[in-house]
Amino acid sequence: MKGPELPRQTKPTAGKPKKNAQTKKQKIPQSSDSGKQSEQRRKKASGKAQQRSAHPYDDAFRTLLKTCSPLILPVLNEMFGEHYTGKEQIDFHSEQHRLNKQDGNGEWRITDSTFTVTDPFPKHYLLEVQSTADNSMLVRIFEYSTQEALAAAELTKDALHVTIPQSGVLFLRSTSNTPDRMQIHIDTPGGAVTFDVQVLKTKEYTIDEIFEKNLLMLIPFYIFSHEKKLQEYNTNDEKLRELKTEYCDMIDRLKRLKEHNQLTEYQYHMLIDMSRNVLDYIAKNYDKVRKGVGAFMGGRIIETEATRIFTEGKTEGRTEGKAEGKAEGNTEGRATEIVSIYREEGYPDQFILEKLQSKLHIAADQAMEFLLNYGKQPA
Repeated sequence: MKGPELPRQTKPTAGKPKKNAQTKKQKIPQSSDSGKQSEQRRKKASGKAQQRSAHPYDDAFRTLLKTCSPLILPVLNEMFGEHYTGKEQIDFHSEQHRLNKQDGNGEWRITDSTFTVTDPFPKHYLLEVQSTADNSMLVRIFEYSTQEALAAAELTKDALHVTIPQSGVLFLRSTSNTPDRMQIHIDTPGGAVTFDVQVLKTKEYTIDEIFEKNLLMLIPFYIFSHEKKLQEYNTNDEKLRELKTEYCDMIDRLKRLKEHNQLTEYQYHMLIDMSRNVLDYIAKNYDKVRKGVGAFMGGRIIETEATRIFTEGKTEGRTEGKAEGKAEGNTEGRATEIVSIYREEGYPDQFILEKLQSKLHIAADQAMEFLLNYGKQPA
């Protein structure tokens, strides 16, 4: 995906102020609302935000962005042509913006995500998650981006300097009519200015591409690529088995990243927890799909495993701890899990043997030993 084009001006801007070292810059004054009025409006906006967050995929995106923020950096690389390494610092902005009206009352709006990547130099971003395109989307992005620009604006004696953030939309659903890129055109007295709104269509990425490009933040939304086939999966056991196998392999790949310290324990569990939340919503009318695929992600609990690890301060070593820190224990634990899951789902032993060999990189005789020792049915 190509990076964004720089804003372009078709006419020279008249009266451009000259730089002056003596010119004093100052921040733009904020709204003159009283504290009580401002708080009331914020509470009202918060209530609207909760209504907007009725879709778990919105919550999943915000939760991952705030708690596993390094995962957004490869997405920025893909959308905007950046070259972030994954170690850059991210500072988040307020999700609430006050849109001033002519009557002076104003209105609070909630954005999906606005933040700044501070390294190697500060760059501002605004991202919106959309299940489908709608006519008001570009209007909202323009409103949010200008409010972001005003919040960080600099005012000199004779000039106001604003910077529009890099803006983009993640489409969870897309068709042939979904644009590859959008634009916002602004006609000013000094000339016309255009800035791009980058687009990323999550359905266009295969699971292999997601891992190859390290776009792990897209994993919870991968079920959208199967959405049109959910009815078929729910009535065709063979097709459902293929979907379950795909998800099992996906989780196994996440485990390997975790074991090689490319993914923290907390990030690993958050990706699975959020995937389960989105799956439960998208497949809410397809019990066999929801339960079958969800079995690989664990059951729903009040406190997610990721939250437990986070609150206890344990972000590393949970799997190794269960296996007493031994490589052999890790292999045995994974073998037990593989055999247990596939047998519970009704897979034949030959299929399980092949999975043991491919996932654990072991010989056929050792796979058979694991199957016999760790896959015994209870008496």
